[in-house]
Amino acid sequence: MYLTQGLQRALQQTPERLVTLCGERRRTFREFGERVARLAGALQQLGMAPGDRVGMLALNSDRYLEYMHATWWGGGVLNPVNIRWAVPEVVYSLDDCATGILFVDDHFLPLVEGIRASAKRAPLFIYAGDGQAPAGMLCHEQLIAEHAPIADAGRGGDDLACVMYTGGTTGFPKGVMQSHMNLWSACIQRMAEIPQNADNRDLIVMPLFHVAALARVVSGFICGGSFVLLPSFEPAQLLATIEAERVSDSILVPTMIQALLVHPDFAKRDLGSLKRLTYGASPTAGEMVEQLLGALPELQLSHSYGLTEACPIVSSNPPENHTAEARRSGLSRSVGRGGFGVLVRIVDEQGAEVPRGTVGEIIVRGPNIMQGYWNKPEETTKALRGGWLRTGDGAYMDEAGYLYIVDRLKDMIVSGGENIYSAEVENAIARHPAVAMCAVVGVPHEQWGEAVHAVVVPKPGVALGEDEVRAHCREFVAGYKCPKSVEFRAALPLSGAGKILKRELREPFWAGKARGVN
Repeated sequence: MYLTQGLQRALQQTPERLVTLCGERRRTFREFGERVARLAGALQQLGMAPGDRVGMLALNSDRYLEYMHATWWGGGVLNPVNIRWAVPEVVYSLDDCATGILFVDDHFLPLVEGIRASAKRAPLFIYAGDGQAPAGMLCHEQLIAEHAPIADAGRGGDDLACVMYTGGTTGFPKGVMQSHMNLWSACIQRMAEIPQNADNRDLIVMPLFHVAALARVVSGFICGGSFVLLPSFEPAQLLATIEAERVSDSILVPTMIQALLVHPDFAKRDLGSLKRLTYGASPTAGEMVEQLLGALPELQLSHSYGLTEACPIVSSNPPENHTAEARRSGLSRSVGRGGFGVLVRIVDEQGAEVPRGTVGEIIVRGPNIMQGYWNKPEETTKALRGGWLRTGDGAYMDEAGYLYIVDRLKDMIVSGGENIYSAEVENAIARHPAVAMCAVVGVPHEQWGEAVHAVVVPKPGVALGEDEVRAHCREFVAGYKCPKSVEFRAALPLSGAGKILKRELREPFWAGKARGVN
């Protein structure tokens, strides 16, 4: 299967149906398809060969969807850049997979010169904003206007479709290689369990560099639905948009939902059009679920569990498991059962399946599982063993096959739905000349679920303050990864092998709390 098939089908069957609603701009499938075919031709003329990577650093917009489909239509591979990264992180991802073309919108123009100056091979920049293209950049709109449409390149199946960068345990992001079949099968699997159809008007507010939002778009095109696009999350704007555009569907993380519930406009807006809502990144959102369904009792609420390496769906907990009875029984706390075409097991450290009700590691097998990590064969071998993806997530499975996540086995912090790998933050802190040793752990946070906490050992005789550590950290990693709190110690607890005992650093913060994935 190929990821432009949904667009091809819509062009044949429903060409005059609206596909994108972005601010004042409205585009039908016919208009969208014409623009995609022209932009694909431009990308090929600019040197994009089959399999070449093309990046985008931008907030959500209809142009982002055009970038996705034009790259695939022309035979290329997506590299959707994390919008929360600092310049060094952006450059690392571009250099790592040799991204030769980068679309940039107005919001990220200030980063262009830094990227140009520090990249090993500076990409060709395309301006994807609303104004005049800056000097040294080509223009998205002009490229569409000046190039003739081309035929679909027809890449699909096991051909690479996307390189999505996620946190790296070695301190560097890893490029997850996703094929056309990986993404298509993950979307079909979810749609078979939680229906999605052409009548959907789906609000996309989660950032499109995130696999959850990107896969949501793929699903929508498969069924021929419409998309309402917001550049970023702002509660009042989101609530007003649901009302004005009669949004029927969306996907949000719990921190977004919580912000909506407490916003004064929540009770004022007509949200009756919203029929289905998926939330992810938190199987421990019980109170939020109660509040949301108390306010919108007709809402069909579902939860999805996944990870970038699974493109992203492993399991879904459907609306029928969010009824009042299911909430009382605890079934709503599950992350669901392995989806169609997906096999899930809970195993011990040796890889042997454990009895039901016993905590172990989730491993997954199916057509949605990534091809591997870009240019990282050793990490690929560790993650994919015998065709099974080791997720690093601890869980148990009940007698009916429902999964309940209890903790993470890999050293990752989840803050506000964002995955943060401690090694990345530790590498940044360690660059400070006054730091002798450091360790980063996740600690409880009322709003974000977890917050980044750094434990730092300064070099002897050197003064170092909390604000200085945070400011230094921001030079190398995104702001959301920087420590929310810093403590200083004379030494860190070490094992006999010299490994830092992070468990001992976490214990005082988590004492008396049921720690889970937030």
